[in-house]
Amino acid sequence: MRRDLVRRTVSVAIALIMVGFNALIPVVALAASASAIDRSVIQSLSTLYKNTPGAKALADKAVAVLVFPSIVKGGFIIAGQFGDGALRKNGKTVAYYRSLAASYGFQAGIQAFGYVLFFMDDASLQYLNNTDGWELGTGPSLVVLDAGFGKVLSTTTLQSGVYAFIFDQRGLMGGIGIQGSKITKINPNP
Repeated sequence: MRRDLVRRTVSVAIALIMVGFNALIPVVALAASASAIDRSVIQSLSTLYKNTPGAKALADKAVAVLVFPSIVKGGFIIAGQFGDGALRKNGKTVAYYRSLAASYGFQAGIQAFGYVLFFMDDASLQYLNNTDGWELGTGPSLVVLDAGFGKVLSTTTLQSGVYAFIFDQRGLMGGIGIQGSKITKINPNP
């Protein structure tokens, strides 16, 4: 009897995940074109700067900004996340990157979010450029800022390393983080 209940619960959970995944699929197109990535990046930055003035102040001091406008994360026991983004210097895209992650554990759900990495010094940016896939949490120091901190941010003490903002979170998966995500350079179609 108990085994039957577990099977039904798992079946319902998988069905809910699939429905949620189908609802979020339009958020990110797999293997997006460079122009589509650029449009999403510009829109995401505009919204972030409007809602979080501290993020704009941080961007003004940053050497470069890496924007992932939409990351889709989902799974049951085994989860993965995926999204494409652009590295911008002086307001122009200079390279494209993909963020991938996988995890295993007691987890279920589907979620979408975006994140921005502000590279505050040349050494941190060089680390991104010189590695064959940067795993967040290794290399330069990474500080994740929340929206509340971003509204009262003082950029006078933020001199080096990488600062991250996570934004536009939606979905059904509990908790969110970018630790362990691997970022690799890509060459999308124009």
